[in-house]
Amino acid sequence: MTWTYLGIAILFEIAFALGANATRGFTRLWPSVFTLLAAAGGIYTLSLALRELDVSVGYTLWTGIGGAGTVALGAVLFKERITAVRLLSFASIIGGAVLLRLTAV
Repeated sequence: MTWTYLGIAILFEIAFALGANATRGFTRLWPSVFTLLAAAGGIYTLSLALRELDVSVGYTLWTGIGGAGTVALGAVLFKERITAVRLLSFASIIGGAVLLRLTAV
């Protein structure tokens, strides 16, 4: 269940980041409610995953994969540019997170 919880937390993290863009500084009610619920859901499910994962691994994967998902969906939904430098940067983050997991004792 640990990895399931982390996967759900990552989805919430992506929803939170994309929702925050739609709130316009928390001036729009329903996008703001959605964003706050996504943030709470992400933190809660991350905390469930961290019962068994080291915080260094769990948090890094949560933010790293969440960030990469946000970049991908930001490009689709908001027409944001994905450059080679951005791709390399996110590959480095995810690669680092994977190495953290592989070397965790």
